[in-house]
Amino acid sequence: MQNIRWVQRFENFEKASINLNETIECIKHNGINKIYTMALIQAYEIVFELAWKTMKDYLEFNGIITDTPRETIKEAFSKNIISDGHIWIEMMEARNKTSHTYKEEYAKSLCDDILNIYSNQIINLLEFFKGKING
Repeated sequence: MQNIRWVQRFENFEKASINLNETIECIKHNGINKIYTMALIQAYEIVFELAWKTMKDYLEFNGIITDTPRETIKEAFSKNIISDGHIWIEMMEARNKTSHTYKEEYAKSLCDDILNIYSNQIINLLEFFKGKING
């Protein structure tokens, strides 16, 4: 199973998720500041990219071809890979706006969403793929 593309991508997604979780733990213990804000947003960008690409590769492995993150999210929702398509679309839109994090209000709002909403969706996706691997 190690040679299957989605499994390889999942391994990178899982490693990036660990980095995101470590950043979240630092924030929980130390509070948020500008450096943690930047680290959290950067970690989120990487995790989101790997998440949607892992879903895309998994769908392709199952005979479903998608090209864009939006199309991938919609298919993943329809195939019960993710449970809340609306939040994932919101996550995608947030990812697309991360270049605007120099605006302090937006950065704070995004961090709140990552900490309170998006990280849970990422955990759920990790569990889905772990279940498929351990199957």
